[in-house]
Amino acid sequence: MGIQGMELFAIGVVIILFVAVLKQFGILEPMSLEDSSDSDLELSTVRHQPEGLEQLQAQTKFTKKELQSLYRGFKNECPSGLVDEETFKTIYSQFFPQGDATTYAHFLFNAFDLDRNGSIRFEDFVIGLSVLLRGSVTEKLNWAFNLYDINKDGYITKEEMLLIMKSIYDMMGRYTYPSVRDEAPSEHVEKFFQKMDRNRDGVVTIEEFIETCQKDEEVTRHTWDQ
Repeated sequence: MGIQGMELFAIGVVIILFVAVLKQFGILEPMSLEDSSDSDLELSTVRHQPEGLEQLQAQTKFTKKELQSLYRGFKNECPSGLVDEETFKTIYSQFFPQGDATTYAHFLFNAFDLDRNGSIRFEDFVIGLSVLLRGSVTEKLNWAFNLYDINKDGYITKEEMLLIMKSIYDMMGRYTYPSVRDEAPSEHVEKFFQKMDRNRDGVVTIEEFIETCQKDEEVTRHTWDQ
């Protein structure tokens, strides 16, 4: 896998795997406009009640009826109105039973947990989903950068990228054909930094990340035209 393939793998997997899991577990069903009223989000006795539709419409690229449909699916899977990390890990472990998805699920959970309180609200979920499904290339790359910036200091280090890459290989890499060598994640991270770290200071900024990805037309095209 060359540098372009590595970048495609590292960035595109965020969308592809997450959307696949949503569909597999019935959270992201086809947006049905039938049986949707014009009332606000239907609320039951839940631990967390989401913000109003108008506010969520302003924050996302979903219509009112799409938000209603998404909320019904979310509430069906998460009656409390909140998703904790263990639930996230359980979903991924069921979807990738032959690998260890625990670490990747942890990183992805943290990317959705916007207020860092240990749970994902419907608002967090739908805002992230809007970016992944309907955001611009720049918005998606910003979201991906946030995933790889594990400590949220505004930079991606080699160590952080290696942790993400290893978590992806733990989840699915060992079961690819041909099999992946143990040193492959480290080699891919080195290639990533050679291309991304333009000023050779040992970290990748959001500007370097977005500029490099956008200039690589093949990565951009294949990553976001899924």
